Amino acid sequence: MIRNFIISAIFLGAALSAGAQNTSRETNNANRQRRGMRGYQVTILNNTKGQLDTARLRAAFNAVYPDFARADGYRTVREATMEVSDKFNGTISAKAGEIVINSKWLKKNDKNLEKALMHQFSKNWFSADTIKKDGYQLVFISKAPEFDPVVKQNLIDTYFKVYPTLVNTFNPKSTREVLFVVDTAYKAVAEASGNRILFSYNYMKRNPTDIDVVTHETMHIVQGYGYGSGPGWLTEGIADYVRYKYGVDNIGSKWALPEFNEKQSYTNAYRVTARFFEWLEQKVKPGLIATLDDQLRKHTYKESSWKELTGKTVDELWQDYAKAPELKLTYSGK
Repeated sequence: MIRNFIISAIFLGAALSAGAQNTSRETNNANRQRRGMRGYQVTILNNTKGQLDTARLRAAFNAVYPDFARADGYRTVREATMEVSDKFNGTISAKAGEIVINSKWLKKNDKNLEKALMHQFSKNWFSADTIKKDGYQLVFISKAPEFDPVVKQNLIDTYFKVYPTLVNTFNPKSTREVLFVVDTAYKAVAEASGNRILFSYNYMKRNPTDIDVVTHETMHIVQGYGYGSGPGWLTEGIADYVRYKYGVDNIGSKWALPEFNEKQSYTNAYRVTARFFEWLEQKVKPGLIATLDDQLRKHTYKESSWKELTGKTVDELWQDYAKAPELKLTYSGK
């Protein structure tokens, strides 16, 4: 059963972004309104004998639907209809793209419209849980009735073990409230956006031991670089480097950094770049990756950063790596 306090946490949490803290309720509401008017549209259908306060109905839609769509996961429609009807037998019904409201109910419950919409939208999910621990919060939404509860608990445990460490190590200003969504329609592996991480139900079903997807994706939340901070290979390379360094069970998922070969480039990103970064940490300059991460977040990173920090360009460093790529690697395991 989804309790009211869980519903509130879901919709409030969905409005947060990485690094957004100490934000007033008025600012959050204003942000939701702006997002709703810019990215989501509603058509009001009047199937009553009287007039409707369409401005009020749009305000309720904009206050709730954008955050529902964000929490809902993948491919949630951006254009919706809101029908107010004298003939609707229920009170209020809400799902992605379609809202129906009984006109008599609306007259008596106008002040409770947003809360009622939240409650109805949350019924589109199989489960929703809010877990709090040591100042951190995780809202876990599953749209999959058959999602393995053991895998779910492992993902939750990994979040609470890894995420606080990443926040304290790399970005103490990062949000303490994160949203996990397990989506049956999502076809990739996982992705992070703002404070939400979207997981593919099908991928997790096939790869139940790959719990350090959480480590990689929560690092993206901690990164919080924004647009124009630096090249994508650097962002993804750092995230996989962090998975190697802070992962909970890379052995269990048979995840490893690839051996060097001449066809590789540091721009390959992910594990190829992550191994190069570990080589830099061991052989060139400990703490280099954390410094680059900080520069990316502050938008002070530039191509010359490599030479300023190490005395060599990134191409020169890669050439040195290619000549002697041997490394001692240690992987995490339960």
